[in-house]
Amino acid sequence: MQNQEIVKIIENLKGRRNYEEKRASKLGFASLYDYFEDKILKKQKALEEEQKEVEAAKADDKPKNTKKSCGCC
Repeated sequence: MQNQEIVKIIENLKGRRNYEEKRASKLGFASLYDYFEDKILKKQKALEEEQKEVEAAKADDKPKNTKKSCGCC
């Protein structure tokens, strides 16, 4: 089962295909497909990490205690 997105990327490489093939073999990938599959997975993981950091930052910005200064409450 091949991912159509990766197949399209490989088909549209044109002049960069030789460069990407050399890069893939240098990095130890068996095929150009495996190389782009790994590249896409890394991008997805990076986006997920970034979203987690943004959510954590939003949670830190919210005030935790909203106590009033007077002791009557």
